[in-house]
Amino acid sequence: MIEPSGCLYVLATPIGHLGDLTLRALETLREADAIYAEDTRHTGLLLRHYGISRPLISCHQHNEVKRIPEILERLQRGEQVVLATDAGTPGVSDPGLRVVEAVLKAGGRVSPLPGPSAVTAALSVAGFPASPFAFAGFLPRKKGPQKRALQMWKDVGVTLVLFEAAPRLLRLLENAMEVYGREHQGTVARELTKKFEEVRRGTLEDLYRHYEKEEPRGECTVVLGPISKEIGPNTKGASEGAGGQPGQPG
Repeated sequence: MIEPSGCLYVLATPIGHLGDLTLRALETLREADAIYAEDTRHTGLLLRHYGISRPLISCHQHNEVKRIPEILERLQRGEQVVLATDAGTPGVSDPGLRVVEAVLKAGGRVSPLPGPSAVTAALSVAGFPASPFAFAGFLPRKKGPQKRALQMWKDVGVTLVLFEAAPRLLRLLENAMEVYGREHQGTVARELTKKFEEVRRGTLEDLYRHYEKEEPRGECTVVLGPISKEIGPNTKGASEGAGGQPGQPG
């Protein structure tokens, strides 16, 4: 039985600028009995920046399942445990889902410490409607599966947010051009909240040509504008055929 006082806090960490950590997050980190981090070195830098010294334990995609029993034991003792990844929120294109699921199934308390998000940050500067929008994370790397995923989201028709590594950005833009069309509008938000932050909007072809000349670096969030229901051919039938599928890619 997990003690009512025990709690797993799911912490959103800065995606670039360390000043984006919330006051509530700082308070919780200072009082935590243990902090489980995707990379203890990375989270250690954040803690040292704020003068915080708490026990750090690694919890990443390769050992997440193994950490679950000890996390549950800590919660059973009534401890305050923080779960953090390198940037952003655990479970959102990052490790953490299995820990959260296990704690909930065991009847434990889970509380979010919301904060920085590359998804909402990119949406806020992309210039596209966000009601509704879809987040697909990282699409499959191979061309065929990636194009099929893009086609599915095009059929859904909403604003789409994607993550992509800089070395694969051109391939994603090329595939997006083939699926959405060269004139479709998109935004690339690169290195958000960091020194060399860049937000560039244009047609997919313009974006492709730009990054073909200027090699992209750092972390990229790509936002593809929605499909107009009025001008999109066969949009209604495609959307109905995609029922129950959104959310699978990434």
